[in-house]
Amino acid sequence: METLIVTGAAGSIGTRVCKTLAETDGVATVLAIDTRPEMPNHRRVYHHQLDLQIDDLKPVFEGATTLIHLATSFGPSSDGMDAGGAEIDATRRVFEAASAVGIKKVVVLSSSMVYGAWPANEIPITENTPINPNPDFSFASVKTEIESIATEWKTKHPHSEVIILRPTTALAKGQISWVARSLKASAIIDAGDNDPPVQFLHLDDLASAVCLASRGNLSGIYNVAPDGYIEAEVCRELSGRIPRLRLKEEMADKLGRFSWRYKIAPTPPGLTPYTVHPWIISNQRLKDAGWQPDFTNAEAYIDGTPAKPWSNMNAKQRQRASLAGAIIIGGIITFIISRLIQHLKDED
Repeated sequence: METLIVTGAAGSIGTRVCKTLAETDGVATVLAIDTRPEMPNHRRVYHHQLDLQIDDLKPVFEGATTLIHLATSFGPSSDGMDAGGAEIDATRRVFEAASAVGIKKVVVLSSSMVYGAWPANEIPITENTPINPNPDFSFASVKTEIESIATEWKTKHPHSEVIILRPTTALAKGQISWVARSLKASAIIDAGDNDPPVQFLHLDDLASAVCLASRGNLSGIYNVAPDGYIEAEVCRELSGRIPRLRLKEEMADKLGRFSWRYKIAPTPPGLTPYTVHPWIISNQRLKDAGWQPDFTNAEAYIDGTPAKPWSNMNAKQRQRASLAGAIIIGGIITFIISRLIQHLKDED
């Protein structure tokens, strides 16, 4: 019977993982760690309200065989630019505690954004592709650093196993990741001349991948995504065709940075390339290991996207609403752009 540690246990993934593992044969105890008190309720789940950056982790880690590191500092209530250092520091301390108590398996949640969004990206991207995150996007750079910490730890502990999971954009009903929230905030702007395909992963499927990694015979790096992808046009249909404004990539990037700086919208610097260039990943390696997604891209997107007011309108009503929306959004964006231009002039 195993004892497993789950950091970030109160999050949307952590909650699912803790509950699943607590009901899995061979698991005696799940040590759930989070700064928040609202953690999964199960007789095999033991709560530890701790701060990974400050508190002594070794007494809690003692006796565990597997560490599942899901904790992240990126979230709706945090500033993504400032969160990175905290997440890296917390990860280093987690691995130090794992070394001290002799952990034999570590599962780390990274992101497929570490591959970067570039014009020359293959579709789909496999795990053999070198990572190349867009340098201005803090989230992807931080996940790259965390993978480096995990890889270095594996080198120093050759008899232990490290599994790195790289999921695509994840969401579910009433729950949305920091990345998904940021990408949705950018949806009102069409940047550049490209319309890349997209992927959406249901949080239930991501949780099942994490559980498989913690209990199976996996080793190394695995992408996590549904089969295939959906075209941008299909995604717009599913979203109810919200009014959008097309801008050149450079202007869209400046607009996003300005909106982030003045807290107008959650569009962090460096995000624009991920809305312009493809970063579609292959799930074949994980499927070969026994994983199977229960949700398609479209099903995950629909489940995680609240119905829009215009979803039940007829074509004529939707056309009128879109026109009105376009005027309103266009006015707002025009105002922001004018402020941005003035801001750039003032800096000069």
